[in-house]
Amino acid sequence: MNKLIFNLYTIGVPKPIRTAVLKKNLRRKILEYYSALPEEEINYEQRELLEFLGNNPLTIFPYHFHYKYDPGKIEVLHDPLTGLYYVFQDGKKLFFKKQWSKKRIRKAYAELSREQDPESPHRYLSETFSTGQYDVIADIGAAEGNFPLSVIENIRKLYLVEYNSDWNRALEATYAPWKDKVEIINKIVSDIDDDNHISLDTLIKTRPDITFLKIDVDGNESKVLEGAKKLLSGSSRLKIVLCTYHKGDDEEEFTSLLVSNGFSVSPSKGYMIHYYDKMIKVPWLRRGLIRASR
Repeated sequence: MNKLIFNLYTIGVPKPIRTAVLKKNLRRKILEYYSALPEEEINYEQRELLEFLGNNPLTIFPYHFHYKYDPGKIEVLHDPLTGLYYVFQDGKKLFFKKQWSKKRIRKAYAELSREQDPESPHRYLSETFSTGQYDVIADIGAAEGNFPLSVIENIRKLYLVEYNSDWNRALEATYAPWKDKVEIINKIVSDIDDDNHISLDTLIKTRPDITFLKIDVDGNESKVLEGAKKLLSGSSRLKIVLCTYHKGDDEEEFTSLLVSNGFSVSPSKGYMIHYYDKMIKVPWLRRGLIRASR
């Protein structure tokens, strides 16, 4: 498709229709690619995914648990004290941006729930990789802060690192019951230090009690690691959960980096199909994240 035709296509065809066409074509390409491979080159996790994809439309999480979370069944409530909407997560209030509608919150929370489903390739914790009462978590790319809310009662301290200040009121409301052990940091974690950015090395230097890092920053994970050379080359006890689905080579590159610095590394179970990435290509399937400990 040349540039002129592409521009006319994007202008004239509504985005939902363009997305549906993209997903249909990508599903076809994936099934064709793997059907042409020798059977011994396809592992059991890929077979499970391909079986689902052969009978269902393409989704980010191509597994049956995707259908467990219906946005229409999510109850969104209003808090008169803060003026914010919230949902209940494990009996605790999770607040959202003031400008978000109930419809948008339902859709967002359904996706958050899929991400942390026990069968999800995007689930941060596992039976063998978890947090404890002495852990201090730094949630890099916290957004609404749903992940640490699930463990807040059983950790020592929490740093919520989120540059988008639109989340501040929601995070303050969500974590009000535990405000004595929560700090919100309005910075972008990157490979530099200035008014808007902070490197991971600087964050750890100023907050040396951190023992657990969750890093999910929409494709900028490599910059976060670039700013963590002292931390990675050190010997401190540390757990890291690091997203690898944003770019095709991230899992291999990040695993190699962490292993070379003395970490034990394992990938999450299953795969994601990150069709939002316009550069997605063979082999199409990506691990959601890796879990590392030292």
